[in-house]
Amino acid sequence: MTVPASLLAVLENLRVFTAPSFATFTALVTGLVAQTGKGTVTGMLTGAGLARSWSHDRAHSFFSRSAWNAEILGIVLAHLIVRTLLPADGTAVTVAVDDTLFKRRGKKVFGGAWQHDGAAVGDKPVGRGTCFVVVGIIVELPFLTRPVCLPVMARLWRPKTGASKVELAASMVRLLAVCLNRPLHVVADAAYHGKALRHLPERITVTTRLPANAVLYDLAPAPTGRRGRPRLKGDRLGAPAELAATATFNTAQVKRYGRTDTVHLAERTCLWYGSFHTQTVHVILLRDDATDTGYDLALVTTDLAATAADLIRRYARRWSIEVTFAEARDLLGVGQARNRAENAVRRTVPFGLYCYSITVVWYALHGHHRNDAADHRAARPWYTAKTDPAFSGMLAKLRRVIIAARFMANDQVRPTDAEIRAVQHAWAQAGLDTAA
Repeated sequence: MTVPASLLAVLENLRVFTAPSFATFTALVTGLVAQTGKGTVTGMLTGAGLARSWSHDRAHSFFSRSAWNAEILGIVLAHLIVRTLLPADGTAVTVAVDDTLFKRRGKKVFGGAWQHDGAAVGDKPVGRGTCFVVVGIIVELPFLTRPVCLPVMARLWRPKTGASKVELAASMVRLLAVCLNRPLHVVADAAYHGKALRHLPERITVTTRLPANAVLYDLAPAPTGRRGRPRLKGDRLGAPAELAATATFNTAQVKRYGRTDTVHLAERTCLWYGSFHTQTVHVILLRDDATDTGYDLALVTTDLAATAADLIRRYARRWSIEVTFAEARDLLGVGQARNRAENAVRRTVPFGLYCYSITVVWYALHGHHRNDAADHRAARPWYTAKTDPAFSGMLAKLRRVIIAARFMANDQVRPTDAEIRAVQHAWAQAGLDTAA
């Protein structure tokens, strides 16, 4: 198998394997990216052009029996992302946390169960499959107007057994902060709060949506000097709706979801005793319309230094992880593997999510050209407002480079921009554009 030199240059940074396992790893990454059919393990072999050269057991054993650690691979990938796509000034890294269900059938699938499915269509948001809690680094690339979430860690969550989703997320975030040695700003939806997040290191902040039934309290009063334990919390402030009824809202400009909006904000420093206990938190209430009496968004954060506008922008970037889940499923086929053994189930989904991150890193370092969006509009004139490359375009470009490498001599050097454009033009002329 021939791996493009530019892709191999990215994968060389992820050598956490033995030499034979690294060869299998590069083949399966290349195969999953190149595969336009099902993203099964044998589908990866087919995409790599190795279905008739390698035994399928070599690919299956890579996930079920080989001695490699998915989290170590994710940490090394995180270092690569921070080193190449983020500023080197030591600023905080924004991290999104969420969980998603990959549907699976069969009673013998490890971790398979009926559980909540946030992506389900219909009145019943449930499905049978395996649920993974995912941590991704949010990056803003110079050629995109929207942020991108790149998964770097994922752990299987099993209902009614072991740790909760919040505990899994807290454990991964701690590990990531130690390994990167940089402050982390964690953003998550309203499901991620509780005791597991109370004692995170000071360099980790958490921003999440405040549930409507959360009960807030004023800060604890100063000790009176009398006998007995001092009060741990002040007077009851009530639920967010009660807080909004008496709060003073001020007009502000916030940037979110690619636009700048005029909104109305109210802030309060207080305690969310039921979740963060005695840790001081900051609550932000947002109204889109000044005539409303309630609120449209309530956020709670342990970051007491950031402004309300910055926190709203930070939380809005959380949506990028939902986009990542959808694109990883629909375009890369993540979750379509049919293995059932414990090791294989725990590794295959993280492997697929890492391939998503690898594709974006490859495109940012070796594949992007300033005319990509214009070329896309020229070929598809109905996309009149398209200004940014989509992940589907990044994937299509990498697929063309992989296909071209099979028919061209590969001397293991980085191709020039002219060579990449020549490959693109050749495939477009041949009518084999895989971006469709």
